[in-house]
Amino acid sequence: MRNLAILVSGSGTNCENIIRYFKDSTQVHVALVLSNKPDAPALEKAMRLGIKTVVMNKLDFNTPSKLLPLMASNKIDFIVLAGFLLMIPSFLLKAYDHRMLNLHPALLPKFGGKGMYGHHVHEAVKAAGETETGMTVHWVSEECDGGEIIAQYRTALSPDDSPTDIAAKEHLLEISYFPKVIEEVIGKLPE
Repeated sequence: MRNLAILVSGSGTNCENIIRYFKDSTQVHVALVLSNKPDAPALEKAMRLGIKTVVMNKLDFNTPSKLLPLMASNKIDFIVLAGFLLMIPSFLLKAYDHRMLNLHPALLPKFGGKGMYGHHVHEAVKAAGETETGMTVHWVSEECDGGEIIAQYRTALSPDDSPTDIAAKEHLLEISYFPKVIEEVIGKLPE
């Protein structure tokens, strides 16, 4: 059994979906949901589903003596970023090398990097006149949205789609595929 930590900053629709997906899994146990925002709706969703939650401010998150013991005490084997808006400190990247995934709501390398999150991404996709969008799952690296791509899923766009329509189409991909990619990647980890 692999213990999973989900890092979130927002509403938590992907967090909730991941928790529900692995509810009866014999491979993956969601052991912890960590947020940098005490008012993140994701925390309430996780608590309602019986998952331990922790709030950690930016300073503590960037302090090895605070973050690493939290991961160790919860026996975390793997980390998933699901709408987490802080950069990951290098000490955590080193501790979880090729054991930390991020979801990005566009087809990287397009529409990635600093400031490209949430609705900003979908507005940029619309402004660029793209005929498709999608989601990317990638390894977390020192570069924002720059880690090696693991999987991408696409959906067609119409010229009439608003940024809200684009977000809705892309979110359907996240709900359908993100937990499956996590499961597949964790299933390939060495013992």
